[in-house]
Amino acid sequence: MRRKLAAGNWKMNGLTTQLVELDNILKSNENPAVDLLICPPATLIASAAKHARGSAMMIGGQDCHVNLSGAHTGDISAEMLRDSGALAVILGHSERRQDHNETDQIVCKKTQTAMENGLISVVCLGESLEQRESGETLQVIGAQLAGSVPDCATSDTLVIAYEPIWAIGTGLVPSLEQIAEVHDFIREKLTERFGTDMANGVRILYGGSVKPDNAAEIFGVSNVDGALVGGASLSAQDFCPIISALEAYA
Repeated sequence: MRRKLAAGNWKMNGLTTQLVELDNILKSNENPAVDLLICPPATLIASAAKHARGSAMMIGGQDCHVNLSGAHTGDISAEMLRDSGALAVILGHSERRQDHNETDQIVCKKTQTAMENGLISVVCLGESLEQRESGETLQVIGAQLAGSVPDCATSDTLVIAYEPIWAIGTGLVPSLEQIAEVHDFIREKLTERFGTDMANGVRILYGGSVKPDNAAEIFGVSNVDGALVGGASLSAQDFCPIISALEAYA
């Protein structure tokens, strides 16, 4: 049985004072029935890892470089993330793909580097509104999945996050049928490529305007193993009810 995962992406939000919210999340989830992951900005990773030490929560990064070191001003490597206390990293988020022109090939190389250096990789996939409306969703997701996930992936090192671009931070959410279609498709494609045992162990998260008031129904959808939450993960008041909703399906 796949263990459910509630993951939070703080994006470019949070100063040192934000760690109070991390502590509040931890206090409310001392022995959760699901796995927890918070990915704060790089400036807070080391401090967050110290706060979470000995708890059920993992701390992760939001990106890593293809290389482990070198002349790459402003970048952070997988080794640096591990050294800071991170156990996971988000890769291929639509904001990275759009704002930094990251291709599937780049995401794949980053993912392989992260996996080879002991990090769980949360690989993000998602279609634009134009692609959704033109009926290209499964074609787009299939191509991103094939191009972004390296051959070395295992069920222990890979998490997939389906985040329709048009639903991120907009308040718009796909229908439950649309979510099920994509998640079932991802599982099918993983099975075709890696085999049943590996594919059945990979957690597939939904992301895109997940909130306390819609989390429960989303978590009841086929092949939804948790959520990658954006804004709602910034406060314990919003994130803890999402965790509780997921625990109902654990």
